[in-house]
Amino acid sequence: MSESDATNNLPDDLDDQEQTVSEDRAVSEDRAVSEDAVQDDEAGAEDALAAAAAVEEETQAEVAAEDGPGSDFDWYILKVAFNREDSIRDGLEKRVKMEGMEEYFGDIVVPTEDVVEFTRAGKRRVTKRKLLPGYLMVNMVINDDSWFLVRETSGISDFTGAAGKPMPMDPADIDRFIKKPREDDEEDAPMKTAIPFKPGDRVRVKEGNFQNQEGEVDSIDEANGRVTVIINIFDRSVPMELDHWQIEDL
Repeated sequence: MSESDATNNLPDDLDDQEQTVSEDRAVSEDRAVSEDAVQDDEAGAEDALAAAAAVEEETQAEVAAEDGPGSDFDWYILKVAFNREDSIRDGLEKRVKMEGMEEYFGDIVVPTEDVVEFTRAGKRRVTKRKLLPGYLMVNMVINDDSWFLVRETSGISDFTGAAGKPMPMDPADIDRFIKKPREDDEEDAPMKTAIPFKPGDRVRVKEGNFQNQEGEVDSIDEANGRVTVIINIFDRSVPMELDHWQIEDL
């Protein structure tokens, strides 16, 4: 048999086998492409979820920053020993740090305001005056541990409230005692003068046309540092407006 005859006599199924191999290879390639596409889709979905989570976390952080230390935080008023407000505040801050309870406490404040005082020589100076002597204000979360820490701090007697239950401060009082006024309001507002008198006090005029006259304090103008005193002149009660440094206690 010649070589050409042998070639012509190859089984017909050889071509079929080659065609099958080619089809299998094409199927494998298509499957590989599909798997890569699925992996790309899964990676894209994971990236999208991570991006969404990051946006949500950032949004929550912004909301928390606007709302303050936390939704459970409130301002409370503490009754403390008179004239020891600053040292008691320092002691409470130290105890909070020692006990590792910073997460339950925010600011601890002794409410003050700036006032003008005059020395004996007439020199003007600005000092801090306590708005509520005998009290502190604390921003905190109330729970058993934080309540106990506050109550066991030396110099603190109790929270203000009814039936022993701490009462959060009214928002109007928070604005009045805690939050600072806007800078433009602060510049326009006249600074108060510290005047060591109150209505009803008996005083003596020590300078001016009515020197040595005695009278009773009727009203006080802290913004201008003046005092209205009722003085008896010619058997008549006459209100006289004087600078606070012109009078003295009897």
